Order: sequence, then C-alpha cells, then structure tokens
Amino acid sequence: MPLAEAIMRHAGERPHDPAFRFEDRVFSFGDLAADAGRILREIEHRSSAETDSSILSGRARLIALQTGNHPLFAAAFIAATAGGNCAALIDPHLPEPTRRRMIEQLRPDIVVHPEGDGLRLEQPATGENSLIDTAPDRVGTIPVGEGREPFLIVFTSGTTGEPKAIIRDRRSWRLSLETGQRFFGIGVETTTCAPGPLAHGLTLYALAESLKAGAEFIGARHFDPRQAVATITARKAKRLVLVPTMLRRLCEQVRGSSILPSVEAITVAGAKLTPADRKAARLPFPEACVLEYYGASELGFITVAGAADKHAPTAVGKAFPGVRLQILDEAGNSLPAGETGTIFVESALISDGYVAAGDGAGFRRHGDLATVGDLGFLDPDGTLHLIGRAGGMVLSGGNNIYPSEIEAVIMAADDVTAVQVLGFDHPDLGSELVAIIQPHGEAFDHLAFERHLAAALPRYKHPRKIWLCREMPMTASGKIATKELRQWIAEGNGALERLI
Repeated sequence: MPLAEAIMRHAGERPHDPAFRFEDRVFSFGDLAADAGRILREIEHRSSAETDSSILSGRARLIALQTGNHPLFAAAFIAATAGGNCAALIDPHLPEPTRRRMIEQLRPDIVVHPEGDGLRLEQPATGENSLIDTAPDRVGTIPVGEGREPFLIVFTSGTTGEPKAIIRDRRSWRLSLETGQRFFGIGVETTTCAPGPLAHGLTLYALAESLKAGAEFIGARHFDPRQAVATITARKAKRLVLVPTMLRRLCEQVRGSSILPSVEAITVAGAKLTPADRKAARLPFPEACVLEYYGASELGFITVAGAADKHAPTAVGKAFPGVRLQILDEAGNSLPAGETGTIFVESALISDGYVAAGDGAGFRRHGDLATVGDLGFLDPDGTLHLIGRAGGMVLSGGNNIYPSEIEAVIMAADDVTAVQVLGFDHPDLGSELVAIIQPHGEAFDHLAFERHLAAALPRYKHPRKIWLCREMPMTASGKIATKELRQWIAEGNGALERLI
C-alpha cells in the first residue's frame, strides 16, 4: 500500500491515535493527514503549473525539504511525495555554500524552510516566499502517485565529498517498505524511537515504515542520550533505530540505573557493531533483539546480521530477503567463496542511480547487478565480509590497504569505543596510516593494544601514528567527523593525545 494511501486509511479508521511524536508535540494520524493536505494545497497553489524547470524535466514537481528535524517534517514529507510530487531532502546542517550548490543543481519548484514551529515556502524561480497557514484544517484527500514516477531524491557524498543526488521511484520504495515491514515485524503496536536526522536514510526510512504500519514514531530535534532514555522510558518504546555511536551513548547513559525492558528490537546501520557493543546492549536492553544491516542509499538493503550470525570484524551478515549477492573481479567475472572483489547486488530495491553525472565513482550497473564499488568476499555459508569502502584504498609502501579493515580490527580490541583510520601523504611511502582512537575509560593499555594488532594484522597494516581522543567529533548523522579530525591533526589540536 502506498504511504499516502496508508496515512489516509489510518486517519479515517484511527484519527486520534498518535502517529508522530516530536518532543512536546504529538500529531495524531488525523492531524498528520490534515497538515499534509494543507501543505500540499499550499505547494500546488504556490508552484507554477509547468514543472519543466527542475532537473526532473517535467517528470514531477520537485519539492526540496530543507527543514531538518522539525515538528512538521512528517506532514511536509507526505505532501512533498503525494500525487506527482518528488521530494528532495537537503540536510540543513551542511555548509551553506554546499546547500546552495545542491539547490542550483536540482532547480526545485519549491523549497520548504523551517520558520519557528511553522514552515515557509520559497519559489526559487521568482524569489517569492510565503508562510504556510497553521490554522486547523479538515482532512482532505492526499493523492497517490504512479509506481514509476520519481518519488525521492537523497544525497550521498561522492569520493570528493561533494554530495551526489540519488533518485528513487515509487515502486522500489513501496516494495522496500513492504519487505522491511515483514522482516522487522512492524505492527500497529511497534512504537519506534529514532532520534537521528530525518534528512538521512536510516531515520527517514524508520519514519516511513512506522507511519505506513500505523505505528507511532518518536523523533527528536537533536540526539541527547539523557532525553532519549527519558523518552524511551516514558513512552515504553518497543523499537530503536540508531547508528552504533548512538547505541553506545544510550548504553553509557543507562549504565548503573534501571533497565529499559520495553525495548524488544534495536535496528542498527551506518557502521558495524562490535561484539563488545552487543554485550553492552544486553545490560540496559535485556529483552531486545539486535539487528544490524549493511546497505547503501543507491542499493537499498544488502545484508542483515542478527544474534546468531557471525560477528567477525569484517562480517556484515547474509543477504537481505529478496537480495542476491555476487562478487566480481575487474573483468566482471564471478569469484568463488573467499576471494575478494567488488560487491554486486541484484534486487528490486535498487535506485535509478544519480540524477546528474557523478564523480566517476560509486553506483554502476553490470547487467541486472549493481554496485557502489565496495569490496569484500563471501564465505561458503553466504556471509558477506566488507573489507573496503569505495574510493577508500590507501597505497602505502606499495601495498593496497583499506582503512575500514583496520578499523574493524581495532574496534575488536579491549577498551576501544570508536576509531577512525586515515591515510596521510608520506614522502617515502606515498601514504601512511594514522589512527584516532576513543578509549572506553581513562586508562588505555598501549602494550595490550600492540599485542592485539600484532595478532590480527601484518606489520605493514599497522597505523604508524596513533592519537587518543576522549570525545570524537561527530556529524549530525552520528558518524565520526573525518574532516574535523584531519584539521585537528594538522593544527595539533589539544583534543588529541599522541600515543605513538
């Protein structure tokens, strides 16, 4: 069932049930449908009848949402994807010049901005701005679009760091929601708390699958561990959707206090959990089944790993339902189990690719298969091992080294909370590996760490320089801010403590 149709159905059958909870505001399904209908009418009224000015060239009206985490995000998203509309999500935390270039590339019909607790519509073609009326309104009809129409544009960073626009049609999105709802077991009673950025795929998907199922979704303006724990406790949330750093912060916050038995499922993506993470999560969330999935905005779900699956440093689980994995060499030949090559995926969840020319790397097709360039190998039992992200290889002393492999090994060491491995220019080696480690406690056993590296990696894969960082800089999506770490190293920032 399409998302708009599901919202209208829930609004008709259960108008007063909570749909979207955002800090101190609660929107019922009736509220959500009414707000979405009002926003949709404003969009239709303010945008021109012609929709050929955007990058979609008349295929759909393009609505850029630049609201970030906002009380009206859910309603705005439903309106921006209703009928023949296509939503483009722009993270307001990105630098203003980057956001300006994204708007220039897309040439949207409407840009939706936050205005306090309300919204403002901008028409880039004319420069006109108008506030959306926030008066109560009746529940109108939210039209449903055709399956092959463009539905959603999200951005992912290219190898140069410049965001690339990925487009998805309605059919693949609907199929993804249906598959995910069955696999994750989401029902009307599955209250989901996902405090990450709604402009990013993990949290956006959690919102959409919750609303489609008729379940309550709980978001937050910003991730705050203390507030998140209070919300989970008060609302008896059954499911959490997080990146690993958020899960670690929650576990640290709950440590020594009461457990949170209402949580039955924790879904994690964006980075790999360590065995220590899973062990730590069992204390505050004793009833929770922890699932982590590996995916990409361009490809959708790829693999999933549960408690019974392998948790080796590089293992990322087995193929998600409906997904076929294949490892190919540079000539496009299939490789046997155990041999490393490029990870290709065949599924109905694959996006249409990039809206405009990319940076020469990332998404590409090979017949029915598609890849984003990640490297790995398959075990005989079908477990996928991820050893290198696209464009992430470092050439050091004539050796090809993938920082993600080193990070996986370091994360398996005792007393490591987070790590980032980077390549820096070196006059003799070409590049040298450096590591920034966030230790679990005040003390860090350097000798034990050296023994761990020696047992797991050949010497040429050991970082030549290591810093300790008591609090890693993070992006809005909960990932380590790599550019900031590079800057800290360059300027000798006091937040870093040189270990070797």
